Amino acid sequence: MLKFGPAGNSDRFYAEGYKSTLQAALWLENMGLTAYEYSFGRGVSLSDDMAEKICNEMREHTISVSAHAPYFINLGNPDPEKRENSYRYILDTAKAVTKLGGERIVVHVGALTKLERSEAIKNCREGLIEAHKRLDDAGLGQVIVCPETMGKYSQIGDLDETLDFCLMDDRMVPCIDFAHLHALSGGGLKSEEDFIRILDRTEEVLGLERARKLHMHFSTIEFTAAGEKRHHTFDEPDYGPRFEYLAPQLFKRGYHGTVICECKGTQADDAQKMSEMYGALRG
Repeated sequence: MLKFGPAGNSDRFYAEGYKSTLQAALWLENMGLTAYEYSFGRGVSLSDDMAEKICNEMREHTISVSAHAPYFINLGNPDPEKRENSYRYILDTAKAVTKLGGERIVVHVGALTKLERSEAIKNCREGLIEAHKRLDDAGLGQVIVCPETMGKYSQIGDLDETLDFCLMDDRMVPCIDFAHLHALSGGGLKSEEDFIRILDRTEEVLGLERARKLHMHFSTIEFTAAGEKRHHTFDEPDYGPRFEYLAPQLFKRGYHGTVICECKGTQADDAQKMSEMYGALRG
């Protein structure tokens, strides 16, 4: 079965008086959700004691945990100091997710930083290889790095680039962010056939069994000529993509990975809507 959950805590979680992620597991279980993505986007800051407590709560309520690595990572940058910082962010996130009881870390691989795209991609490939070496050396080889598809033309990580990265190490699982791909294609995910093309391509490159383990991000999104602008909610009909076009394909193909909702402020409620939509297909 697919696992569904939010990226971080939603507005309603706090509006109902909850204050700590320690309280999120039971709250999510009561919504019928089974996943949670802890965001370290602004840096990895979590005490061992708090991580252990959150881990115990998530396990008790059968919530699968993943983590989003800091946004500052850029393996495309040739500057040695900045590359070292990127490796440190990846290792710190891997350590944190392990303490939280999870395995998957979502990584923004890189950006152009005034380089030719081919050169930045080459740097990213070398950086991912080095990051895995360091994970192995640190005893963190079980952590699954999930390179994310990105939503801006200045970033590295369109669908084919992301899939190609994952061919370098069988442990990697792509994080397919459908909102980002929607933005990158100028609003191109408008029908079930559009999603079929993405899943077909993923299976063509990685094989069906590996594709079935996908880590997925889903939300509606606003975009400009440069790509992604901001995330929106399912209740805003002017924005896509729409999960009803993806859900039937995930069901038909037997996918059993994770779907994380990144809608703005409503991520838990919209994750619940996706879970219920998928559940209706399963009967």
